[in-house]
Amino acid sequence: MRANPITPTIDFDRDGIQHGFLRLPYSRNDSAWGAVMIPITQFKSGEGSTALLTGGNHGDEYEGPTALLNFAARDRIDDIRGRIIIVPAMNYPAFQAGTRVSPIDSLNLNRIFPGRPNGSVTEVIADYFSHTLVPMADYVLDIHSGGKTLDFLPFAASHILDDKDQQQRCEAAASAFGAPYRLQMLEIDATGLYDTQVEAYGKVFVTTELGGGGTTSPESIRIAKRGVNNFLIHAGILDGTLQEPERDTICLDMPDFRCYLFCEHSGLVEPCVALGDPVREGEPMARIHSIERTAVPAAEYLAPRDGVVIARHVPSRVQIGDCLFVIGEIM
Repeated sequence: MRANPITPTIDFDRDGIQHGFLRLPYSRNDSAWGAVMIPITQFKSGEGSTALLTGGNHGDEYEGPTALLNFAARDRIDDIRGRIIIVPAMNYPAFQAGTRVSPIDSLNLNRIFPGRPNGSVTEVIADYFSHTLVPMADYVLDIHSGGKTLDFLPFAASHILDDKDQQQRCEAAASAFGAPYRLQMLEIDATGLYDTQVEAYGKVFVTTELGGGGTTSPESIRIAKRGVNNFLIHAGILDGTLQEPERDTICLDMPDFRCYLFCEHSGLVEPCVALGDPVREGEPMARIHSIERTAVPAAEYLAPRDGVVIARHVPSRVQIGDCLFVIGEIM
């Protein structure tokens, strides 16, 4: 198989603090011998575990890049044992454009793993993570939020895995992250996810959703920054004591696909519930109004199960097929 064309400008084996790039050749109209330069930072101090920390898997999600750029700016290493590899914006072209998918090839990085070394730009990035960075790591944290089209209760998540020992280690790391909520997450489709790729290697993996709407808040950034430190402390790589959230973490489950409520109409959403609200099966969650003419009866959407609202669609215009709400169950 053809080798991946990405070249790191840092030495993964060298101790110390290094800032550099993952250089991906990209010939284009305005730069014949150009490259996509993906920022990367490494902290390495002696022997120990390796943590791989990522944000910007989707380019319109900002808690991860903000928290990781803050951590990457630190100038001390005496409190680190092992190695921390930081990529604040995995899909850097999408991050530059502020879009969920890459403006270069219109691909969603988090749906094409393990990628291809001889594919398009996004496929090459996925391949490099799959076959170079992830194998180096023992612990992997991928920080997400809802981007421009979803808003979430702030949670750290893990998945149900065949390897129950690995599952327990992932759950412990998700708990240590210290978000206000911890979720046992049921994906709509796990095929091609970074999550699935990392878990297949047997790594400890934690993902998050820390808000959304294509922006951040002081609270969401505090949660992300605290979570990064806690994750590294839990991994035994960073010295310190876990910082607990302001209140006890609420544990949530997604037992089945009735947790998802999808739109079968296009129009304007009139919400009946908000994030964090309890719902009962059959209760109204939203009404969708036609925007093409007046006096058309609104379509009413009812809760498909009991639980708590953990995600909602934003903005207020929806299309057929959009995810309107997600419901979790308190464990």
